[in-house]
Amino acid sequence: PVPSPDGKWVAFLSDRPGQIAGTPEGKKQLYVISAEGGEAQQVTKVENDVNDCAWAPDSKRIAFSMTDPETKAMKDRKEKYGEYFTVHGDYQMTHLWILEFSSGSPTAAEPKRLTEGDQFSVGDFSWSPDGTRIAFSAQRDPDLISIGTADLYVVTVHDKAVKKIVSTPGPDRNPHWSPDGKKIAFETAAGSQNFFYTDGRIGVVPADGGAVQILTESFDEDPSLVGWGPDGIYFGAARKTAAHLFRLNPADGAIEKLSAPEGMVAFGFSFANDYKTVAYRAALDNQYGEIYTTIVAPWQGRKLTAMGEQMKGFTLAHREVISWKSGDGTTIEGVLYTPPDLDAKKKHPLLVVIHGGPTGTDQPVVNADRYYPIERFVAKGALVLRPNYRGSAGYGEKFRSLNVRNLGIGDYADVISGVDSLIAKGVVDKDRVGAMGWSEGGYISAYIATFSDRFRAVSVGAGISDWTTYYVNTDITPFTRQYLHALPWDDPEIYWKTSPISNIAKAQTPTLIQHGENDRRVPIPNAYELRQALEDRGVPVKMMVYKGFGHGITKPKQQRAVMEENEKWFAQYIWGEKPEERKPAEPKKDEKKSTAAVNP
Repeated sequence: PVPSPDGKWVAFLSDRPGQIAGTPEGKKQLYVISAEGGEAQQVTKVENDVNDCAWAPDSKRIAFSMTDPETKAMKDRKEKYGEYFTVHGDYQMTHLWILEFSSGSPTAAEPKRLTEGDQFSVGDFSWSPDGTRIAFSAQRDPDLISIGTADLYVVTVHDKAVKKIVSTPGPDRNPHWSPDGKKIAFETAAGSQNFFYTDGRIGVVPADGGAVQILTESFDEDPSLVGWGPDGIYFGAARKTAAHLFRLNPADGAIEKLSAPEGMVAFGFSFANDYKTVAYRAALDNQYGEIYTTIVAPWQGRKLTAMGEQMKGFTLAHREVISWKSGDGTTIEGVLYTPPDLDAKKKHPLLVVIHGGPTGTDQPVVNADRYYPIERFVAKGALVLRPNYRGSAGYGEKFRSLNVRNLGIGDYADVISGVDSLIAKGVVDKDRVGAMGWSEGGYISAYIATFSDRFRAVSVGAGISDWTTYYVNTDITPFTRQYLHALPWDDPEIYWKTSPISNIAKAQTPTLIQHGENDRRVPIPNAYELRQALEDRGVPVKMMVYKGFGHGITKPKQQRAVMEENEKWFAQYIWGEKPEERKPAEPKKDEKKSTAAVNP
């Protein structure tokens, strides 16, 4: 939902059946509804999905971005030859459009194109305070691998004149205007070629272009720019397992943390127009996230929702942050889930749930998990460890860089040292340890399956098994080049030694593999390669393919299937429960008759 500056309207996107005759089926259109309620009005009837929208300061115009429709030449080609596409070609760029509501009451109108051409594809955008210009980021084409080419532009609304104002190596994005309209703050890699793991920065540039000033050089984390108010530039950032709102003084670069208390995990900041009040989502340890509001200073969060009430009647696991030393002496933190009535004299099964990213972070708050029934594992008597292994966000650039040319190797050392620390405390049964994870967590789980004999069972969700296979199939090839500092043809050794498949001859851990059929981030050849290799070695393996899904399994039924498959897998190998046996299909009636005729 995007509220208008005058507070009268809320814009949103929906792919519901269109109100306007001829609306393309299943395409996201722009709708507007009164802030007082009532019926929403469809205000676009465009051929492709609307991607994003932003109100002008006068509340009488909306800018929106949309991927260009197919050209006539493309449609003619499809008609003549059927559907096919050129890799890194046949691009449909995303561009900006404007809807004008001259009467002040949003109604369906014909949008006007603001940008066009094949020179760039638009990403983030924002209006200038006087409503005469729009700043936007754009990359050379829509491919994810081109993210590093994103630069900043300004377009003048009345004559559609476009000017590039920032062009540095690495992505420049998320522009926000200063209150006087003279400068633009933005997120930047500040020239880093390894922007997947180095610190991002906040930069400021004159609105007409000029020298870029980097303001967060001393801030050792990735700042997420929220806005520029009268008192400074606001951004959110992680701090270990917490997350907070910060204010940056653009004059001297001074940074102050505004949100409280210290251990809070806060995201989704939304300011009132005067920047004196902010709404946000937050939780403390063992709490479910709620919506809060507060004046900016002093911070006095007032809870508006009670979503956590839905869990009354359930006994939830207790979450706490623990730490240990990895093999090279690095301090690693993680979140340990324990039963509320933990018997410290008893040895418990341990299940390790590994986050993706690798720059994800696990926090000790109550969040839903899409794939792993963690609460049910704990209710059954297990401990669950969620390690913030090297590479995780919140711990600074040096920590995020520790798995560069060390993927899997250093990550596994962080996981197994955490397991060993719990075994040493006498609370874990060393013979009943399992691991699971999705994406990068799936990769580390695959590494565990082939490099370790310490685990009874493993579940690999959308994981990498072979970095070369991954590199030539993924839609995000720069990721691999940056973390391994090489191409597979130039340094095959680093690709091989960090790949789970390289140690397949020693694999013996029963492995469940789950993967989306149409995954482009971690393409499914990784799953088939691991499955075949494990089967060839005689290792128990089961592979589930979720049809029609990409990197994430995003619908409730299939998410439940993922969870139940994981629950059954670990029930079998950790708790020794007998797996469900397949029952032979009942013969059809005519089959019964024919059988009786042969065997009277």
